[in-house]
Amino acid sequence: MTIYVANERRYETMEYRRNGHSGLKLPTVSLGLWHNFGDVDRLSNARDMVRRAFDLGITHFDLANNYGPSPGSAEETFGALLRKDMRVYRDEMIISTKAGYYMWPGPYGEWGSRKSLLASLDQSLKRMGLDYVDIFYSHRPDPETPLEETMLALDHAVRQGKALYVGISNYGVEDTKKAIGILRSLGTPMLIHQTQYSMFNRSPEKGLLDALEEGGSGFIAFSPLAQGMLTGRYLQGVPSDSRAASANSPFLKTGDITQDKLANIRELNGIAQERGQSLAQLALSWVLRDKRVSSAIIGASRVAQIEENYDAAGKSVFTADEITRIDRVLGD
Repeated sequence: MTIYVANERRYETMEYRRNGHSGLKLPTVSLGLWHNFGDVDRLSNARDMVRRAFDLGITHFDLANNYGPSPGSAEETFGALLRKDMRVYRDEMIISTKAGYYMWPGPYGEWGSRKSLLASLDQSLKRMGLDYVDIFYSHRPDPETPLEETMLALDHAVRQGKALYVGISNYGVEDTKKAIGILRSLGTPMLIHQTQYSMFNRSPEKGLLDALEEGGSGFIAFSPLAQGMLTGRYLQGVPSDSRAASANSPFLKTGDITQDKLANIRELNGIAQERGQSLAQLALSWVLRDKRVSSAIIGASRVAQIEENYDAAGKSVFTADEITRIDRVLGD
């Protein structure tokens, strides 16, 4: 196995955006390890993707305790890659993880109690072989645990030195405002909020982005390609081997790809072609058009997808006519 030496020019073209009022900047494109980095996947492919991402200036690697499959194995894979390739570059990397979804049996293996969050963080650090993560998230709100307890747990992770920053994911607008206030009162500002945002899911525009801007927190989008709908895969319908066609897909379903949706996808593809972009590149550029979006998390199964998304990051400016046309397609 050859020794990895990072590209010396990796910081020359990537844009880095500041997160809210913090001092931390993220690359406009971050690599998510939700899929294709588990113990069922080829380690050599995972290694190629992480190496190429870093060579392109993608410094942020987004994980969670349950990423795989199997749960926890994405962190183990990333830990192995750190040991083999990336350890010398640790201080150039932003590594994030989360806790909140099911991980182990019993009442403490999920949700947002202090017990669950801090135990999960310890497990994540062990799997990755790290002393700390850069960002630790509460992965989802817990309807049965007081928000104050969850935020105190995040604050404690920072005070323990096991996380440099903290954030939340999938929280609604009002809970986000409360979380920002609680963490501010504790002296550990909320760095960032992570949730879905794409042309086909514009819910963050309904108060969340405004609340984060007012509270001094950043925003990071996941699923900017709408679970693959905003790629070329569905221009001719639903392929039999696609995620939407899979009976086991927990998210995108065949019923989501309606004839109206297909018509929208094809119209957006036409706009993308006029801009000299693929549909996926257009979708990613569109998410990044709002400077309040610090970064967009991409998933990938091969190096070429990372390279394609990287090319989109530098083209996030749209003309007024392009925005009008896109909004008309999207029904706004």
